Amino acid sequence: MSIPVTNLDDRTFQDIVDEAKRLIPKYCPEWTNHNLSDPGVALIELFAWMTEMTLYRLNQVPDVFFSRMLNLMGFEPFPATAASADLTFWLVTALDHSVDVPVGTSVSTVGEFGVPRVFTTTLDKTVSAPVLMASLTSAGIDSYNDVWDDLRVDRGVVTCFPTVTPGDCFYLGFESSLAGDAIRLGVTANVEGIGVIPTRPPMRWEVWQGKGWVPVKPYQDTTGGLNRDGNIVLLIPNAHEPLSLNGTRAYWLRARLLTPEPGQPGYRASPQIRKLSVAAVGGTVRAEHSDLFGREVLGRSTGKPDQVFTVRNAPVLPRREGEVVVVTNGEVSTEWTEVADFCRSSPDDRHIVWNSTTGEVIFGPLIRYPDGSMLQHGAVPKEGATIAVSGYRFGGGAIGNVGAGTLIGLRTTVPYIGAVENIEAATGGVDAETIDNAKLRGPQSLRTGARAVTVEDFERIAGEADASIARVRCLPPLERGRPIRLLLVPSIERRSEQLQLDDFALTDEMTNRVRHHLDECRILGSTIEIGTPYYQGVTVATLVVARPGSPVSLVRDRAMTALYRYINPVNGGADGRGWGFDSDLNSATVFQMLEAVQGVERVEEVLFFEYDLRNHERIGFGKDLVKLDRDSLFLSANHQVVVR
Repeated sequence: MSIPVTNLDDRTFQDIVDEAKRLIPKYCPEWTNHNLSDPGVALIELFAWMTEMTLYRLNQVPDVFFSRMLNLMGFEPFPATAASADLTFWLVTALDHSVDVPVGTSVSTVGEFGVPRVFTTTLDKTVSAPVLMASLTSAGIDSYNDVWDDLRVDRGVVTCFPTVTPGDCFYLGFESSLAGDAIRLGVTANVEGIGVIPTRPPMRWEVWQGKGWVPVKPYQDTTGGLNRDGNIVLLIPNAHEPLSLNGTRAYWLRARLLTPEPGQPGYRASPQIRKLSVAAVGGTVRAEHSDLFGREVLGRSTGKPDQVFTVRNAPVLPRREGEVVVVTNGEVSTEWTEVADFCRSSPDDRHIVWNSTTGEVIFGPLIRYPDGSMLQHGAVPKEGATIAVSGYRFGGGAIGNVGAGTLIGLRTTVPYIGAVENIEAATGGVDAETIDNAKLRGPQSLRTGARAVTVEDFERIAGEADASIARVRCLPPLERGRPIRLLLVPSIERRSEQLQLDDFALTDEMTNRVRHHLDECRILGSTIEIGTPYYQGVTVATLVVARPGSPVSLVRDRAMTALYRYINPVNGGADGRGWGFDSDLNSATVFQMLEAVQGVERVEEVLFFEYDLRNHERIGFGKDLVKLDRDSLFLSANHQVVVR
């Protein structure tokens, strides 16, 4: 139980008015008209209102003391987190030489009201002309046929899928990695692979990523699935490793034949390629919602302890390599190391604390101890020394979660680059923590300490490591020697009905941040395994009856929205905080939820189907109950609502 907060004066407006009226006969007996229309009563109510406002301010004093105590203990709100997105830079034309997109290239939104959202690349990207060196076809594992000679001879013909059965593959081998490149395959084909839907052929492009084959995103395909002359533009993932196949070591790209989806026709005959050309048409690189600011002089040192300087722009994003505080004394410049606090800093340590939220750069304090000794924690720049920062990035927040296709304005000129776009929406932007939430989190953090011992400790500390984490589930090991499993659910700023399985993938930055944060808190000897929950796909089929006069289409949309919002791993469930771990899906609760939807007269039937989120198809028969494993969460898709 928390400590009760004292109410220093609990009188209300009416209490003050009544008390003043009771004192009238004592101090002013000749005043006998106490009706509401009397001017004197109006004055009493005016002064009562003013007194109530004073009491309100008085009762904030305990809350102010509470905030001051948290500040004294060094408790700070989480800073904002910057959104990130993959930016694809398109070349003006296919080139035979390399094109560099340097780190720090700026791109912004265009045509929006308000301040444009600016994203800057976090890595260098070089787009090079690909060199094709080998080609294979395969009718199964370890069964390869070298078709390189047929492909490079003008009159040769390559049959892509030898047996036209799922699993057949057509391989292209390259001399160097295509990681992050956008490549164009120019195809000259025979019209042989008939029978498929041209916009949905049962095939998938993949590359070898070191641990397995991963899908390649097709940006454009005018060949109808390798079935006619045209171009295929592919966006290669940011990892592409070499592999030895049939005695040839190369960077492989393959087209794999899939099992057709229900209702989707397959190939009756294999596509045939007569000629193939390859060219690089662009490159994809990671960018974050931030502005770059170069060297900034903050001021001159006074030679005294506990000096504070503030950068011009805030909030400041976590510093990268080369973003440091530089102290210049005469002709000598030194870089000072950023630390979390000065507890372990000696008088000779060149340490500073850089507050990300306020942008303040703080030098070490001089502290007096009980024995009367004075100890300087962290060195102090000499008087007259120039304090500067080499550069920093600022920005962040949920405002950076812009939609797909909105980052199209090049703010930095790059030779041979004609256009840019974000093919997918930006994600990961989180606003700075509110003061109210920090007050709620403060006592919990102080109560449990800084050590991860219990399941709740691991979940709390992991959630503190990254503001873009929405939920954490800790699974203790069932056997001695097994690792502790941490399941992370990222915060996603998208409509519930638009959520897809790939949205819940963890970034390397998030995983590393959590792992490093827990390494400082975990018990010696414990090991941690970080991953995601298993997202159990589920779809709901329901029959509802609309109230008389309610539009059927409107009731259907409301019911559909309610289902997606309710069965949601981020903000679903009865409390809106995400579907609970270990919480089964029961038709009785969905009945109640749908009956509360505006315009619904009654719900006649609810059935659940397990759903393959990757292949987008139902599994099995309808159920009244779907159970959930302890490492799983529900993710709903493709609901069907029938309204009559």
